[in-house]
Amino acid sequence: MHITRRKTRQIQVGSVKIGGDAPITVQSMTIPHPRDVAGTLEQVHRLEAAGCELIRVAVPDMEAVHALPKIKAQMTVPLIADIHFDHRLALKAAETVDCVRINPGNIGPWWKTEEVIKAVNDYGIPLRIGVNGGSLEKPILDKYGYPTAEALAESALNAVHALEDVGFTNMKVSLKASDVHMAIDAYWLFAQQSNYPLHIGITEAGTAMTGAVKSAIGLGWLLSQGIGDTLRVSLAADPVEEIKVGFEILKSLELRHRGVNVIACPTCGRVEIDVVKMANELEHRLGHIKNPITVSVLGCVVNGIGEGKEADIGIAGGQGVGILFKKGKLYKRVPSEELMDTLIEEVELMAREQDAEGPSDPVVRKHSLPLPLEGLSVPSVGSSTREIPVLPLK
Repeated sequence: MHITRRKTRQIQVGSVKIGGDAPITVQSMTIPHPRDVAGTLEQVHRLEAAGCELIRVAVPDMEAVHALPKIKAQMTVPLIADIHFDHRLALKAAETVDCVRINPGNIGPWWKTEEVIKAVNDYGIPLRIGVNGGSLEKPILDKYGYPTAEALAESALNAVHALEDVGFTNMKVSLKASDVHMAIDAYWLFAQQSNYPLHIGITEAGTAMTGAVKSAIGLGWLLSQGIGDTLRVSLAADPVEEIKVGFEILKSLELRHRGVNVIACPTCGRVEIDVVKMANELEHRLGHIKNPITVSVLGCVVNGIGEGKEADIGIAGGQGVGILFKKGKLYKRVPSEELMDTLIEEVELMAREQDAEGPSDPVVRKHSLPLPLEGLSVPSVGSSTREIPVLPLK
């Protein structure tokens, strides 16, 4: 499968480009009320260390707005203000942040949105139009009866066209729902009728495990169709976990390569080392490495090198002794009790050697377009046979 990304406009949030040919970015949101500056910054810094590229904070009141400059001053990634209900918070937040998110379903009369547009224009920052299945405008709900993919897409398109009518185009759009099917269909419908960059996500996805599965299915399908310019994996968990899952989704589709990719066998009666423990320990101890290195942990020496030939480096365990291999070739034999430490030392050495070779592009993996199998047509983005309803303008 070859993924051709949807061609979108490009905007800039702080130092980060979104859309166009820019890499798909991974973002998250802090949990504390911004009045807790220390608590918020503690999460900000852990998110930055994990690779988070954009950080959003909830701004529910003026106390939160007044805390934004203190938070922004100690951040290294762009800051986004998440505004609901009170447009005055957006007007004030625009003085500090790199982007403002508003929801057309709850921000109020159109004149309030116009004031927000003027504010973000004055400060040269973009706007995110965040449509949500749980807070659609009353006229849209009256029309469809309940939240549907068509309702989400129409709400987003109404907002986009209304902003374009006053000359504003510096925006990205999201159409989130907790139902995976609804979210997929809403994003797909919008993507057929607009070229603004999309922030994709499955909102309120659930706990760490459940939410990761829902997000992998929903975001994975969208990304495989070339849809999505920035994403958040919404989990009821430590926000750092959102970053890990987000990058794993992108790495699985070969859209981003960042950090260590651990390949581990699922274990069986042949294993002679604790593969589960070692794989988890590896992810933890190598979490600081940003280089795209694939590491293999296999439980027996019989098929070790063969099964790990796609890895940059790896180990296969045996009775009392294991093997360390690089690029599919045996490198050396190591006593079992020294396998883990030896592997970590070698991975860190590999990372330093890559750094010494000079700047490279660890973000986007480039690969050739595979030839289609005989008799199999490969549809391009936008060539789907699905019927596209033309949604009415506002």
